[in-house]
Amino acid sequence: MKPEKKLRVCEKGHKYYKNSDCPSCPTCDKENKPENNFLSKLSAPARNALVHEGIDTLDKLSKYTEKEILKIHGIGPASLPTMRSSLEEAGLSFKDYIR
Repeated sequence: MKPEKKLRVCEKGHKYYKNSDCPSCPTCDKENKPENNFLSKLSAPARNALVHEGIDTLDKLSKYTEKEILKIHGIGPASLPTMRSSLEEAGLSFKDYIR
């Protein structure tokens, strides 16, 4: 059984329904979506999670391993190919995992 969606209102006054406790407003997410960097290719939850962690450039993203990125709430495995591709286009890669 799915949780019931609840009406929420963001700080800008946008009304939306969500069944999770995530405070992300879909309207604000669309308004704040970057137009042309790697973040624009990601879903809103993944984009918000990276920005919240201060990861807003490919150079900063390259300082993390894939495993570290996946530990961030809001990032799922489906986002990795997009991030990997963006890094490769810039001649970068995720940091190598060292045991």
